[in-house]
Parts: sequence; structure tokens; C-alpha cells
Amino acid sequence: MSRAQKKLPGEGRERSPFRGFINFILFLIVLGLLGWSLLFIAFAPDLPDTSKIWRQDRGPGTIVLAADGSELARLGGFTGKPVGYHEFPEDLRNAVVATEDRRFFSHFGLDVVGLGRAAWRNLLAGRVVEGGSTLTQQLAKNLYLSSERTFNRKIQEMFLAIWLESRLTKQEILTVYLNRVYFGAGAYGVSSAARLYFDKSVKDLTLAESAMIAGLLKAPSRLAPTQNPEAAAERASVVLSNMVAAGYIAPPRADQARNRPARVVSPRDVGGARHFVDWVIERLPDGLRATDRDLVVTTTLEPAVQRAAESAIAAALRANASRRVGEAALVALAADGRVRAMVGGKDYRASRYNRATKARRQPGSAFKPVVYAAALESRMRPDSTVDDSKVTVEGWSPVNFNGRYNGLMSMSEAFARSVNPAVVRLQERIGRDRVIDVGRRLGISSELKPIPSLALGSMEVGVMELTQAYMPFVNRGLAAEPYGIIEVRTTDGRRLYRHGPSQGRRAIHRQVAGDMKRMLQGAVSDGTGRGAAIANVGVGGKTGTSQDSRDAWFVGFAGDTVAGIWFGNDNGAPMRGVTGGGLATGAWRAFMAPALAAKPVAIRLPTPSVDATRSETGLEVLAKITDLVIDKVTEGDAADGSPSESAETAKGVIRWFLDQVPAGEPSPYPEANTDQPREDMGR
Repeated sequence: MSRAQKKLPGEGRERSPFRGFINFILFLIVLGLLGWSLLFIAFAPDLPDTSKIWRQDRGPGTIVLAADGSELARLGGFTGKPVGYHEFPEDLRNAVVATEDRRFFSHFGLDVVGLGRAAWRNLLAGRVVEGGSTLTQQLAKNLYLSSERTFNRKIQEMFLAIWLESRLTKQEILTVYLNRVYFGAGAYGVSSAARLYFDKSVKDLTLAESAMIAGLLKAPSRLAPTQNPEAAAERASVVLSNMVAAGYIAPPRADQARNRPARVVSPRDVGGARHFVDWVIERLPDGLRATDRDLVVTTTLEPAVQRAAESAIAAALRANASRRVGEAALVALAADGRVRAMVGGKDYRASRYNRATKARRQPGSAFKPVVYAAALESRMRPDSTVDDSKVTVEGWSPVNFNGRYNGLMSMSEAFARSVNPAVVRLQERIGRDRVIDVGRRLGISSELKPIPSLALGSMEVGVMELTQAYMPFVNRGLAAEPYGIIEVRTTDGRRLYRHGPSQGRRAIHRQVAGDMKRMLQGAVSDGTGRGAAIANVGVGGKTGTSQDSRDAWFVGFAGDTVAGIWFGNDNGAPMRGVTGGGLATGAWRAFMAPALAAKPVAIRLPTPSVDATRSETGLEVLAKITDLVIDKVTEGDAADGSPSESAETAKGVIRWFLDQVPAGEPSPYPEANTDQPREDMGR
């Protein structure tokens, strides 16, 4: 055989299909590693020094200040201390792992199985229904990244997670995570959460309490048991099921925890105004709630006014305990929407539920101003005649408190005496939809159904929103959104947020507002609100009593303050002989008299702004505008040529001032004509 005919080793053999498959897999692996390296170069941030993690010995804290600079509360990192891995109860560690990252102790920072499952479920649903982030990824985001949802940030999060896994043990990662993550209501770190929700040390948490805390991680603000106890309990039950599925606890132990669920206990050292503090923390801008910096939040609360509110509520509840009066709430607003005082219940330690902002109750006759404002918009007048005789609408016949009818009377007299058939007849004349529309413009956001009893306050509303709805009556028809935060700074003085000048929103015509203001004053001087009268003070307002004395209200104004007060029971049980014209007006007066005498709090903001919370002369307003113009001249424009912040503020204030000038707005009334007959009702 010639040399050319010799076969080389292996020649003539068939190539193995299995060998080709292996080569293909190896090629994909190399290609994947190459792609990963390119992504690393393109997207990886400067990888941090993990030793600095341990220098951050607590989560961020929040200091809440009153308008005068006095301290209301310290939350978050200020209330807890770092906890070591073995100080965490085993149930707490297992609850977090079972719910947030079941393969935490086996993955390398990324859960490939979890990512694949989440991608498949999201694809089937056509939207994002499940995430695939591990605890390590969550920690990386918490420590180093912003909360924005972008592809770049997600890639950076993955790299950081792998980096953390290469530098820290699993125990160290879980320890840092539990010491820094947000648990709602201003609590950063599990130590703060245990103290805030259960007033105990972390090591003393029960299984039920551990499950509730672990459940908060999904949506801490929404599930916080201080704000939504039912949702927090439901989520805790899900966590217990996850622990059973992961093999951490047996089903009987989970059932035992469900039968004895965690109960929120207020800290023993709670000061006043904590319902207000909770409300303010809820309303922090989302970007600030997720920050890793200590914050100082300056609020609108005025301590002297708050003390007057707490004293009036406490005295009224003590004096009327035998009349089955169990709870109360109060909100006081300045004309620009500033919350001057808030009482959310009898005792914050006993119940963190904020009745001033969350409860919905029937307002009774305190809703009638909405109907009368709608009537005034329909070209009726305070001296128009209405009929208080018997009326039947859809088989329902309303009656007066005393069981008698009054016949024909003026609209202002019907309002002051709070008669029922007349206002129902009035509503049917102008239309229920018009009443609802006016209610919405005034600021009522709760459901209002177009039913006959709407005129008598049968639809439930909140204390805050009903008080807000009275503001346009005393503010020339302008509505303002209630607010409690003036500004937010870091502890080193960097400003992160400031509430801008309140310009108001036109809710009703100023002439309608003026007529309503006078009618409300008449209800106090000559009607059911006499108990709220204060000597030498122009007080106006309206009482409200729901059926069977389940709710007693008074919403009114004096000076530059609009305040609403409510008494009742959380379970809706009737009180004994309690009315808005009795208990509510007396307590309101007991609050308002010292509140008016309180020294005004000077709120210092970096940029001067018009204070629309009191009646000012044109010269005073012009003086403030002049100050703003001077500020504009001295500060100059921004470096990029855009208007400076003070210039924008000045423009806003000038627009507000021009809105106060009574010109150019059409009147809702017919032209003045002595020969024109007045609108009458009932004939």
C-alpha cells in the first residue's frame, strides 16, 4: 500500500452526535461568559468596599418636628439598634427566607430557577405579576442603587448581588438585610419594627409576630399594621403557609399562630400627636421613604393648638362616658390647607387607627351645606322660600327631629333650624347629580350615591374630607388640599422637599361662598349650632347627628381656622341622647377658644410666601410680593438662564393675589333687578 493510501488515526470513523452536542453546549457556555463579561464592563458600577457596610450600624431614621421646631417623634433607626444574626429569632429568619427567597442558602446571589419561573408567569399573564429578586439583590438595591425600574439598574443589581455573595457569608447578608430594610410606618430595620409594632425586643418576637413582620416586606407602607391591620394579618397568614411549605414549621404550629394572631401594641413612651405623625409619614414622597439618609421632617402642627384639641377631646369623653361615647376625632385646618391640629382617637396606645383620616361615618345634617351651596348655584338666594311640609320621595318621607313640620320659611331659616323635609325637597328640585358635583368640587372624595336621603347625610364621609369641604365657604370659594409637611431635609441640612405656595382651586363662586358663610354664621347665632358660639368671635358652622345618635358632628370656622369634630363608637353602636348640637358643639367651642388665643407660630421657609391663613389688607399682600421681587433681584437667574426658584415662587404668589381681586368672574345670580320675583319653593 502506498503512502497516499495509508489512513490517519481516527480517519473513517463516524463523528459522534453526542460529542457534537457537548461541543455546542461548551460553545454556548463560552459565548455566555463572553456576553456576561461584556455586560459587566458596560453596566457594572464601581464595586463598593463591603467593609463599609458594617459601619452603617443602623437603618435611616426620621425626626418629625412641629411647626415651631419642637420635636414630635423620632422614628426608624433612632428607635432601634443593630441586631446580630443569632439574636434574630429562628422563626423570624425562616419566615423571611420562606417568603422572600426560599433558595437563599443555595444560590450564588441570583436565583436562576426563580427568575425563569417569574419570567414564564409574567409572559402568561401579559404583565408583571411576580418578581425574581433574591434577598441579596434586594440588599444590593437598598445599599447602593436607586428605586427606579430600568434595565440598567436591574443589571447593576445583579452584578452587585454576585459581588456581595463573593465578599460576605449568607449569615452576614441576612443580618445586614434585616437591620436595614424598610418595614413601614417609618421603621427601618427589624429592631425598629419590633419596637414600633409590638413594643418589645427582637429576640422576644413570637411566631405570629415574626410572620407579620416578614409579611410587611412585600409592601411595607400598604401593609403596615398601624394603618391596615386586616391586610397585615392576612399577609401574616400567607407567610405561615410559606413556612409550612418550606418545612420550617408543622401545620399545627401555624394554625396555633393564626388562632392567636399578633396584636399591635403602642410604645409606652408615645407622646401626643402620634396619629398626626403616622399620617405625615404615610404622605412622605415615595423617593424619600426609600432613602438611606436620616431625615428631618418639619410639619404644620402647632403644639398649642394641638394641646387644646387633645384637652377638649379628653374632657368631653370623660364627661360623657356614661352616655356610651367611646371615640372621637378632630381636625383643624388653616385656610391654605395646613393641618394645625389632629386627634385621631381617644388613646393612641390603645388604638393607632386614625379616625380623623380613615374612618367613614354618616355626617347627618353636617352634609346639608353641600345641598344649599348647590341650590345657591342654581340661582336661588338665602331669602328664597322653601317648603317644610311633608314630602314623600320614592316611598320615603323624612321627618324633623321634633316630629313637626314648619310650612313655608326662608332658605336661611331652614338651614339654621336644620329642617329635613325642606332640604330633601330642595335637593329634588335642583337635582341629586348637581349636589354630588358640588360635593366633589368642595373636596369630598368618598362615594356619594344619588339617593333621596343623600340630602340628610346618609352617605359616609371622613372627618378630614368634610372639614376640607367647608373651607371654600370661608375662603372666597377656593378649595385647598390639606397638607402636613412643610419641608424635608437631611440631618446635615440638605433640603430634599418643600411644600410650595398654596394657590387654591376655585370650587364655587365667591358670592355663593359669601352667602354660605353668612348662613353658617346664622346657624350658630340663631340655630342648632348655638353651643359653639364664642363671645366676640364670628363663628359659623353646622351640626350633624346620624340616626339613633350613632354619630355626632360639628364642623365650623372661627378666625382663620376650620375645624371638624366627631363623636361615636368604632362599632357604630348608638350613643345615649347625644347630638351634634349638644356634645359636639360644646367640645368644639372648648377647643376653638384656646386655639384662637394661641400665639401664632412663625413658620420660616427659605423662600418668603404669602400667608393666606388670615385676612390681610392689600398693602400687606403687596408688601410680601415686594419682598419676593427684591429676593428675585438679589438672587438673579439660574446659571443656565432659567428662572430662579424665587422667581417661580413670586409668579405663583402674584397669580394667587390676582385671583383674589373680584373682577372678571361672571355671577351665578340674575342681574340685580328689584322688579324680578324671587325663586320660591313649595307652592
